[in-house]
Amino acid sequence: MEDLYLKEECYKIVGICMEVHKILGKGHSEVIYGDALEYEFRKNNITYSREVKYNIEYKEIVLPHYYYADFVLFDEIILEIKAIQNLSSSEIKQTLNYLAASKNKLGLLVNFGEDSLKYKRVIL
Repeated sequence: MEDLYLKEECYKIVGICMEVHKILGKGHSEVIYGDALEYEFRKNNITYSREVKYNIEYKEIVLPHYYYADFVLFDEIILEIKAIQNLSSSEIKQTLNYLAASKNKLGLLVNFGEDSLKYKRVIL
């Protein structure tokens, strides 16, 4: 069986997300989960950037609007956090757009809004 791309890094990230969900539970806004994740990333010496801006190129111009990824971890994994009832294809498409704009290959889409943490690996 082929190894998953950035398997160990994703394992660490998902473990931290599970820890945050275990302590905070569901019902908070995304920014609260983001604050808790930022604390855990610092504590665990995980390289991250928060709210990373990505320009959108169209033909020979850069469009005036842009994307903000919630986190970029290890300089190559986009972490998109949600606090909604259920993940849908819309959130997966959003993560794919962030990957395309960032030129990264792997995203983690994590939902804190359910009884147990839900996540998806999104590959471009």
